[in-house]
Amino acid sequence: MTLLYYDSIFQEHETGDHPESGWRILAVVRHLQFLGLDSSCERPAWDPATIDELCYVHTREYVESIRQFAAEGGGNLDDDTVVSEKSFEVARKAVGAVGDAVRRVVAGKASNAFCLVRPPGHHAMPDRAMGFCLFNNVAIAARIATHELALRRVLIIDIDVHHGNGTQAIFWEDADVGYFSIHRASFYPGTGASDEIGAGKGLGTTFNLPIEFGTSRESLMRTFEIGISQFAEHIRPQLVLVSAGFDAHKADTNGSLGLESEDYKRLTRCLLEIAQRHCDGKLVSVLEGGYNRYSLTESVDYHLHELLDAS
Repeated sequence: MTLLYYDSIFQEHETGDHPESGWRILAVVRHLQFLGLDSSCERPAWDPATIDELCYVHTREYVESIRQFAAEGGGNLDDDTVVSEKSFEVARKAVGAVGDAVRRVVAGKASNAFCLVRPPGHHAMPDRAMGFCLFNNVAIAARIATHELALRRVLIIDIDVHHGNGTQAIFWEDADVGYFSIHRASFYPGTGASDEIGAGKGLGTTFNLPIEFGTSRESLMRTFEIGISQFAEHIRPQLVLVSAGFDAHKADTNGSLGLESEDYKRLTRCLLEIAQRHCDGKLVSVLEGGYNRYSLTESVDYHLHELLDAS
């Protein structure tokens, strides 16, 4: 069984005329409903993340600052990141979805899960928002897996066109969580060079695969498949988490590495093969980027079909 997480509350993180706005996932939801794909999945109810869960990766002072900023009506935290009155509660609900998915998948109640949530998370640092992101959904879920569920090895695979600098920073010295990112080279946020491999106890648990713009789709795919296969053998994960950005699509003006929608079918199959090889298929995928409503909808369609087929 594949779990699908979506709630209308995600429309209440109001960002105005911004690339990361509610229409992104509303278009996807309508498409999944039209095809009946949503009814092919299990749709759990879940609770928002607690403050203590947010503090698995964020400072308590930062969490409180976002709560207070939203309560005062919100505004712009920086040039990229918007907060509205409901954003704190919406972000807690998004984190809660990913945490709930991890608990259910690890317990064997489902094979995999897709969390169609917003705001995204992989740029969020322990003490500040960045790049449309308030709380680091995937990082908190990884800490739930290691702190609450006693997993010793978790692998985060980030396929967003932008490097997940927040996720990397959080686990830079962490031996329990491996972080793999394929992303556009020399692009926002300016991190993710191939020589960034972690430090201390986390030395060797970070693997960055920057891809030059103009690289052929086939070359990109083969490079990804070889790189992630080798890194997964090193990590030997008990759970795979996916930062599922779809903004490497050629139609995405906020990113692009020339991918077509159907390429996400092959990417997803590779992710599932990694999960099947190492952890009986236990995989939780979480939406990050994807800002063209048409390419995002098509790409998520391919992604979810593969998750359903695997379950």
